[in-house]
Amino acid sequence: MKLSWHRATLPLKDPFTISRGTLCHQQSLIVSLSDRDVIGYGETTCNTYYEHTYDSLEASLRKIQEQIGKIELLSPIEFFERCQEIIPDDRFALSAVDGAYYDFYGKYHHLWTTELLGISSTHRICSSYTLGIDSIPEMIRKLREQPDWRVYKIKLGTSRDIEIVRALRQETDAVIRVDANCAWSAGQAIENSHLLAEQGVEFIEQPLSATAPSRDHRQVFEQSALPVLADESCRVEADVEKCRGLFHGINVKLCKCGGLTPAVRMLRQAREWGMKTMVGCMIESSVGISTAAQLLPLLDYADLDGATLLATDPGHGVCIENGHVTFNSGYGSGIELVTSR
Repeated sequence: MKLSWHRATLPLKDPFTISRGTLCHQQSLIVSLSDRDVIGYGETTCNTYYEHTYDSLEASLRKIQEQIGKIELLSPIEFFERCQEIIPDDRFALSAVDGAYYDFYGKYHHLWTTELLGISSTHRICSSYTLGIDSIPEMIRKLREQPDWRVYKIKLGTSRDIEIVRALRQETDAVIRVDANCAWSAGQAIENSHLLAEQGVEFIEQPLSATAPSRDHRQVFEQSALPVLADESCRVEADVEKCRGLFHGINVKLCKCGGLTPAVRMLRQAREWGMKTMVGCMIESSVGISTAAQLLPLLDYADLDGATLLATDPGHGVCIENGHVTFNSGYGSGIELVTSR
């Protein structure tokens, strides 16, 4: 088996702003695992918040590359465990290799990734479409350009958050969810929850900083008029238990937790405890989105629009159109690159 990767700069259709900053393009690594004519693909992205750069990610991948010849064709879980031993502290890089291996192993054995994960592929929900922070006229324009989605997620964290939601609610009867990306205080979150509930908002994602005291998270959990889901507060498997009693649900992202292998365990644990489950994404290509989409049967909510926000997409696999998810007939995660390298 051979591990390789290449850097990809992914331009966005529009600048994308959240409470922490603005992106005009995304820096991504497309990772491949190959043996003869079988190639599996995975993806991870650079991220300033989580302190991952091209150089740091590639340094981790080189460590696995050095050992890959010693790793036999193991089950995906065993392969993940071997790779985790090599790079225990870089879950972004680990997630790309884990995703590539599921795609490779499935293609090699003519199995779908959902089969390998042991989950039913019959129940699939719709993805939301995300509107980044902008002027209200620009946010309205972006919504009107994507008019047929059943669910929209609105990024907040400004001095005019309620005004934004009210203006967008005038434009659509679709489900609206909001994501503050750690921007509010406990008092703001509770007050905003009641105002947002009046606008028919479904839930609030990560209103407080992940470093906020537990008592603040608990206060919001108990007094919010809307369910509250953890994102930045839920990175790894151990965080699911920490979020219990502080959040009504969790948003799992593959790059944060290390890939499909730990993500399945996190989602199943959350469901056992009666918590809502969601999988989100960074802005990434259809390579990463197709990997994450394999988890749809385990979810209450999905936010897998990352590739939809791009001006060009170097991969294809799972197709998401107006939130409706269609799987292709390919084995593994069904991922291919638009142009071969």
